[in-house]
Amino acid sequence: MELIRGYHNLRPCHRGCVATIGNFDGVHLGHQAVIGQLAEKASEFRLPTAVVLFEPQPQEFFQPVEAPARIMRLRDKLMALRRYSVDRVLCLRFGRWLAEMEAGDFIRRILIDGIGVRFLVVGDDFRFGRRRAGDFGLLQRVGQENGFAVAPMHTFSVDGMRVSSTRIREALAAGALEEAARLLGRGFRMSGRVAHGDKRGRTIGVPTANIHLHRKVSPVRGVYVVEVLGVEDGPVAGVANVGTRPTVEGTRTLLEVHLLDFNRDIYGQQVSVEFLHRLRDEQRFASFDALRVRIGQDIAEARAWLEARRWR
Repeated sequence: MELIRGYHNLRPCHRGCVATIGNFDGVHLGHQAVIGQLAEKASEFRLPTAVVLFEPQPQEFFQPVEAPARIMRLRDKLMALRRYSVDRVLCLRFGRWLAEMEAGDFIRRILIDGIGVRFLVVGDDFRFGRRRAGDFGLLQRVGQENGFAVAPMHTFSVDGMRVSSTRIREALAAGALEEAARLLGRGFRMSGRVAHGDKRGRTIGVPTANIHLHRKVSPVRGVYVVEVLGVEDGPVAGVANVGTRPTVEGTRTLLEVHLLDFNRDIYGQQVSVEFLHRLRDEQRFASFDALRVRIGQDIAEARAWLEARRWR
């Protein structure tokens, strides 16, 4: 898969494709259906598939405080799109330039002159351009005049309801991990590089792998049973805490994982943490001793949950 970072990196060789536009947060079953829809047209037109997305996501630009938590950061999104055999991703930096671009200019500069789209798939409620003036109807009219077709995304439903990133966020926030996995088509994961922390866990006999999330808001919070992929002889089961660590007056949201029956050095490794089961909310404890006791209970509950499911 080719990643094109920014409008300025578009070249004549990038003209000619079938494309879709969106956030693709989660690359869930609905997104996968769109990619399949594109693949059919790509075969018909004998052209590559392209996904146009934005970084930051538009809502993060316009409403940075109120923007919803990301299901995926950009790195994970690109890895998922690669797995589903997308040929090209055009990642446009969403800043003032794009926010103030007129809808017609967006179509001309990005879609026609930039990627030479021949077939475009978007949601029928898709809005774009300055003051969100562009819509599906405008795309169809301009497409008819310029030789590209525009089609609505196929709706993908589970249990009679459309699969959406919003629905997945709601499931994650409620601790409904199995529901989120059904909508994603795979377990929910967060990834990052294992970094050195303050090593407080070692002082109470529970060392943790600390993973910086590079997110303003996490879609999950609390204590979970997890499995960690990307380590030697993995996956390895563990207990994870996602939160600010109120007992130690933390302020930044971190992912900390205690790996069960594992004592190797994995500092610097890129790992992926799959969330299996929610145990409880994050809590503030009166002392480290109280925290240590509660963590011991969490570990016992995690082992019981894993044993009941004969994990690995």
